[in-house]
Amino acid sequence: MAPNCQSQNDSHIITVRRARSRAMSRSPASLLLLLLSAATLVATCRGDPEPVQDFCVAAPRGDGEAFPGLPCKPASTVVSDDFFFAAHARGASTDNPTGSGVTPGNVEAFPGLNTLGLSLNRVDLAPGGVNPLHSHPRSAELVHVEDGEMLVGFVSTEGKFYSKVVRAGESFVIPRGMMHFQYNVGAGAARAMTVFNSQLPGVVLAAQSLFGAEPEIPDAVLAKSFQVDAEIIKLLKSKFRKG
Repeated sequence: MAPNCQSQNDSHIITVRRARSRAMSRSPASLLLLLLSAATLVATCRGDPEPVQDFCVAAPRGDGEAFPGLPCKPASTVVSDDFFFAAHARGASTDNPTGSGVTPGNVEAFPGLNTLGLSLNRVDLAPGGVNPLHSHPRSAELVHVEDGEMLVGFVSTEGKFYSKVVRAGESFVIPRGMMHFQYNVGAGAARAMTVFNSQLPGVVLAAQSLFGAEPEIPDAVLAKSFQVDAEIIKLLKSKFRKG
């Protein structure tokens, strides 16, 4: 994300308002200024920094030319396969308690994405499977269902729940940072590609973060937060404890 994005927002909003006032009473040039100001506002607050070269295939950390994020592999050693990714041709196993499998396609798995400001995952769900409640702190998400049907939903900061049953060929967008899920409501397996406007969107798994944190969050804190008995918290922690 661009530094000082909020202050840049405030400055550009003032510019847009002034341009809008002039555009209502003056020439088409004023309208052009309004459009350019609005476009600049969007450009200054992207998920990742703007690239400064044609490409920057990610090199192992500590090697190559430095760039915000991951270092660049020397351009002289870049080959066509650095821009190719085949892992999404196969789905991850859904033989687990949630009935879900996610195949990541971020910069750590696909180095050619470095500095390009995008990534994508493949999500496979068994019948009744769910990609559990989670959020992406650094990116919005576009869910495009390729097979089957999924209930996709998110909760806003005001506590409002938005959802839609999304079928093959349809899409649903999740705003940045919102807690969300995908749930297979069809009779067969379901598959989706999820696209992000960040090379490394990050993921916060709600249940895992709360009940599987290391060191553990005190039982009393969770019990009071959820207004349940401490024994219930201990039971939930046992489900997410590593090892």
